[in-house]
Amino acid sequence: MATSARDIFVVGLRNAHSMEVQARELLERQSERLDDYPQVKAKVRAHLEETNGQLKRLEQCLESCGETTSSLKDTAQSIMGNTAAMLNAMAGDEILKNTFANNAFEHFEIAAYKSLLELCGAAGMESARAPLQASLQEEQEMAAWIDANVGNVTREYVAHEARAA
Repeated sequence: MATSARDIFVVGLRNAHSMEVQARELLERQSERLDDYPQVKAKVRAHLEETNGQLKRLEQCLESCGETTSSLKDTAQSIMGNTAAMLNAMAGDEILKNTFANNAFEHFEIAAYKSLLELCGAAGMESARAPLQASLQEEQEMAAWIDANVGNVTREYVAHEARAA
């Protein structure tokens, strides 16, 4: 059965919404445990606010298609986000594991938004281009910040461990 570009676009929007639900859960759990890393905590909280905006933009895109989010996908991704954060919290090097995971997740989000942007024209949804581009830009900025700060976070972790010893 052939699937139209619009159908693929709608599925992509639902998947992106679920992806952002997972991101929100990860960021919320991580921000609760970053008191020893105030710069990272501030950036995670700022990106959490961006993520909430991204969720709203995706909901608006879905509404403009006459569609809604997928409660099943959102719930599954919420559970996955909380589970991943909980597993990393049990590790002694939680900050490093979260930094690496966040780096990978940001690039996953970037690819998802690039795919949706590619579909806008074929799906007849040019009106979604600007909100999706805004979300892509936020994800690219967060990915760049993480990339630029892996070394700093690693050094801060080593210093923190030395103080605790």
